[in-house]
Amino acid sequence: FFFQAEDGIRDKLVTGVQTCALPIFSFFLWSSIPDDELLAVAEKGKLKDPAVLDQQVKRMLADNKSDALIKNFSGQWWSLRNLKMLSPDPQLFPDYDDNLRMAFEKESELLFAEMIRDDHSMIDVLRADFTYVNERLARHYGIPNVYGSHFRRVSLADPAYANRRGLFGQGSILTLTSRANRTSPVLRGKWVLENILGTPPPPPPPNVPDLKPKGAGGETLTLKQQMEQHRANPACQACHKLMDPIGFTFENFDAIGKYRTLADYTDNAPPIDASGVLPDGTNVNGIIEFRDNLIKNPHLFLNTVTEKMLTYALGRGLEYYDNATVRQLLRDAEPGGYRWSAIVTGIVKSPPFQMRRAK
Repeated sequence: FFFQAEDGIRDKLVTGVQTCALPIFSFFLWSSIPDDELLAVAEKGKLKDPAVLDQQVKRMLADNKSDALIKNFSGQWWSLRNLKMLSPDPQLFPDYDDNLRMAFEKESELLFAEMIRDDHSMIDVLRADFTYVNERLARHYGIPNVYGSHFRRVSLADPAYANRRGLFGQGSILTLTSRANRTSPVLRGKWVLENILGTPPPPPPPNVPDLKPKGAGGETLTLKQQMEQHRANPACQACHKLMDPIGFTFENFDAIGKYRTLADYTDNAPPIDASGVLPDGTNVNGIIEFRDNLIKNPHLFLNTVTEKMLTYALGRGLEYYDNATVRQLLRDAEPGGYRWSAIVTGIVKSPPFQMRRAK
């Protein structure tokens, strides 16, 4: 951006370097060069004033240019950009098409946009009692009285929609973490460990055997029974005992995020067991109990989100010496309820962002 800028803008940037800290946080918040107002403030040396810096960050987050942060960060954190590469089996999921895929992606981006623009607590990503749908997506979710292709905010306060609240109930995440022909508790559990809890499992060993759909007596096994049989292998047990219980709490959602009720079960598809025991010994049954348990103990989630945002802002992976910055960001954000603006502003003011190590 810097070297391709017009001469006048580039000269202003150079002047900014000479008079005060360069307002490079526009690349973090807008993925673009600073605007005239930010350059003018920088040239006058006012960005050294914390109150002025806070005001500029809030102004820039409220600007439509921050759509770049919303789209790019959510795409990176939640892997939304991978939705385009997925092709659920059309024989099993005939309702899935590009319109539904784009609706999934748009819903997640709009949720994150409200988190940023209305300055929610970071925890609201998990517990938001609203979402954004158009007619196509509302029909997929079973939400009535939504018509037309435009997206609108709908309430999920009704207990009937409790399973859809927050990020875990969104079709984008549920589809991303499934196979083409079935759900995958392993992928769903792995996604939660990596992106929500910040404790990624080690890579799988080579030559992992496929699941066996039949038992020793020729009986048909449920997916949970197949996974239990798979975990009997000592080489697989260490990772799967962490991933599988989390992943199974999502099992009421099919491979494209549709909620499965008792009416969907047949003799060939027995009722799903969505229960499990988490690594800390907590018993949970279904996505609501898992989500509520996570909200009661949000420290790992808050730490993970802060690390992800700092990584995005710095454009590099974090090192051990960045841990102190992450802890300080969370301490500073705690009094206000861990609001997004506190984390973003704290990152802009942090030493790793404002300073560059000499080679």
